[in-house]
Amino acid sequence: MNDTTPVGHWIGGEWLHAGPLRDSIDPATGAVIGQYHDASVEVAQQAIATARAAFETSVWRDDAFLRATALSHLADAYEAHLGEVVDTLAQENGKMRYEAGFEAHFIPRALRFAAGLAMHNFGRVTQSKPGQQSISIREAVGVAGLIIPWNSPAYLCIRALAPALAAGCTAVIKMPHQAARTAALAARIIGSVAEIPKGVVNIFTESGADGARLLVDSPDVPAISFTGSTATGRAIAQAAAGKLKRVGLELGGKTPHLIFEDADLAAVLPVLEKSSTVFAGQFCMTGSRIYVHRSLADQVKTGLAQRLAVVKAGPASDPASQMGPMIDKAAVARVDALVEAAIAGGAVPILRGGPARDPALAGGAFYLPTLLEVTGTDLPIVREETFGPVQTLQVFDTEEEAIALANDSDYGLSACVWSRDADRPIRVARRLHAGLISINSWANLAVESEEGGFKSSGAGRLGGLASIEDFVEYKQITQDFIPHAH
Repeated sequence: MNDTTPVGHWIGGEWLHAGPLRDSIDPATGAVIGQYHDASVEVAQQAIATARAAFETSVWRDDAFLRATALSHLADAYEAHLGEVVDTLAQENGKMRYEAGFEAHFIPRALRFAAGLAMHNFGRVTQSKPGQQSISIREAVGVAGLIIPWNSPAYLCIRALAPALAAGCTAVIKMPHQAARTAALAARIIGSVAEIPKGVVNIFTESGADGARLLVDSPDVPAISFTGSTATGRAIAQAAAGKLKRVGLELGGKTPHLIFEDADLAAVLPVLEKSSTVFAGQFCMTGSRIYVHRSLADQVKTGLAQRLAVVKAGPASDPASQMGPMIDKAAVARVDALVEAAIAGGAVPILRGGPARDPALAGGAFYLPTLLEVTGTDLPIVREETFGPVQTLQVFDTEEEAIALANDSDYGLSACVWSRDADRPIRVARRLHAGLISINSWANLAVESEEGGFKSSGAGRLGGLASIEDFVEYKQITQDFIPHAH
């Protein structure tokens, strides 16, 4: 597919050009960079029917070696196209090239790990009593509906797809319209792998949510994996509960940095900066809450504000750019309104960034970093996911207070502990209510380990050995036999 061809939907191994044409926009310039077909409910239904037929009629669910081979070859195919993945993310998603590269590098690793999962999806056999054996097997649940967000669409698509395929499921992937070109690239790469039967993976792109709702409502889609906002995750969980579907949810976050008096500020400050500016703060693990010991508070305020003030916003095409745009100008207006409300509510600006005023950036959706000092956890800017380059800072005096502040949140996706003490980091980490704790680092992800959140940050896990659990069902087969020969 060349750049002038509108992006269609990948169903049954073929392109389907159906639905009204919409423009794809470069968030750094506001320029039109292509078009895509916006999926209808009928397109989503066709994708579901195709995936269901592939599950019932192909050997996919029964041949673990085929699945392992396919996933390994898909990793090879992605490695051959990583440059194209980076180019697409930089233009369509607004990421800096190093950010796009960081996202892309996880993809082959996740696929290779899933290839191993496919070969190790074992059950067990027990002798329940003399003359009886019980066989417990794990088998694929059927069609998996994967609903992918726009903020890291290339990797987050594969993060959900890889364990679903390892389990033996077929898949229908709903891609967001902001990632239409990433969806098309994924379809081309998947379609190049001969071992993946046609219809096993189906992809549609939509600007709304009608197709996604159909995935959640359809009796032919027994498993849903969703990454996105907590509000949408709750709605999906409620809708899916009526059919008792398997639902995996990775939702919002409000990552705290706990900076103790023995922290190494030379190491802390650059990471604090990046934890706000990576993808313009549009990351579920953005380091949006800073809790700092009183003895270091002034140094952190001054040092971080100085660093954030000189961050150069700009498009990925400019090598001097250090932070890219938000996804669109509506996101800029939303974040700025939250900051204004916080200041009106008592937050004190240490650094007030806001919408970029440089005329050279006028066409894009740029928002400059903002740092606010707060004295409690009641303000919405502290409690709610901002999804932009905004951080709040609060001072603490004791370890107990720091832990209490960090845990005083509806979210529990990740947290960071900064201390050079031998015992404190692990002591504090064990008391934090979060799924990923990074010690003297931030968002230290590993695809081989389980990733997910506590509380309103989600349910289930992606990555690691547990990633396959959302996509398998247990079956017990009990057999009586004559225990002794006659």
